[in-house]
This record gives sequence, C-alpha cells and structure tokens, in this order.
Amino acid sequence: MIAAVREWLTSVVAVTLLLTAAQTLIPEGSIRKIAAFTGGLALLAALLQPVLRTDLSRLELDLDAYTQAVEERRAELEEATDAELASVIASRTEAYILDKAAQLGLSAAVRVETETGAEGVPLPWAAEISGPRSEELAAYIERELGIPRERQVWHETES
Repeated sequence: MIAAVREWLTSVVAVTLLLTAAQTLIPEGSIRKIAAFTGGLALLAALLQPVLRTDLSRLELDLDAYTQAVEERRAELEEATDAELASVIASRTEAYILDKAAQLGLSAAVRVETETGAEGVPLPWAAEISGPRSEELAAYIERELGIPRERQVWHETES
C-alpha cells in the first residue's frame, strides 16, 4: 500500500516538474496557453491515476446482507418499543388501580400484565392485587380498565 502511494506521489511530482520546466521554456502566446491546458490535463490524469486503475469488477456490494441487517435492527427496535409501551401501560394501569383503592380507603399493592391487542397495541390483560378484597374495586377494574374478574387475582390481606 505504501509503495503504491509512493509511486503515485512520484508520478504527480514528476509531471509537475515537467510542466514547470515546459512553462518556462515556451514563449508567451497562444502556444503557451495550449501547453498549459494540455499540461493541466496530464496533471489531472496523474492525480486520478489510482481511481482510473481501480478494478470495479472486484467491488462487491452485498445489498442482501445490508437489507437483512437493517431489517433485523428494525425488528429489534420495534420489539424494544413494544416492550417499553407495555411497561408504561402496565405501570399507569397499576397507578389507576392504586388511586381508586386509595379513594375507597384501601391499602393495596398491584401488578398488571399486558397482552398485545388486535391492533398491535398492548392492553391491560390481568391484575394481581394484594390487599383486602373489594367488590367495588373489582367492578371498577372490570368496567373502567377492561380486566374481567376472572383475570383479577386477589391475595387478601387485612388493611
């Protein structure tokens, strides 16, 4: 690699020296302008030599692997987003139940599980309540939060 860079720099310097010598030897006029233009093209060719020598047939673009990697990352991000959304919904649902329990004068601990609904959005699915059983709280959970009584698990304790 270093040898290739050295060769390229040598050719650029050699062309530049030749052009400088030619410019000083050619008299003023239209011939000098033509020589300057031709010399500029020669210098440009020397500068672009590594690009011009590049074998593009060896260049392989593995777009299928790239597309697959992008799809995997998208799926990972979607999964993480869904998990975070489910966590937020569960914690807010737990807060609603705890607020209602406090309004009823109950001391309770709540854990809510979610499941993905028909539209792909996590919904409250089941509730586990530790505290005194309250029919009013159970009815609220069923009516307002959509968790039927058969998916409400009560661990009765005295408050």
